[in-house]
Amino acid sequence: MKFKRRRREQVEINLASLIDVVFILLLFFVVTTTFTRETRMQVDLPEAASGTPPEQSELTQLEVVIAADGGFSLNGQALIKNDLDNLMAALQKESGGDNSLPLTISADAKTAHQSVVTAMDAAGKLGFSHLRITTVETQAAP
Repeated sequence: MKFKRRRREQVEINLASLIDVVFILLLFFVVTTTFTRETRMQVDLPEAASGTPPEQSELTQLEVVIAADGGFSLNGQALIKNDLDNLMAALQKESGGDNSLPLTISADAKTAHQSVVTAMDAAGKLGFSHLRITTVETQAAP
């Protein structure tokens, strides 16, 4: 007696659905991943209503003073040019490459906002992380 063998069906793996799932996962990871590392600066703002900021026990600190006309001075010495590159060079020279020093920015009330942003940009590009902006105590009206 001859028995006919049943034909076996070919076993296949459906790759189309597997590829779809892999592409969706890839798309999900690309969309949710950030590729830039943002630099964050710690900014210590003193109270403007009353009181004075705490005294620093550190002997070395940097102070950038911005005049009303936008002129920069670093630790009491006026800079010749008032641009970003000159300010960065002066900060680098004065700090000796130590970007852990506290940096204080004091600006006149009538100083253009761009000058303050330039000083903060120079500090950020050099890696200073302890940045303070000084204010004066407001006078109460009699």
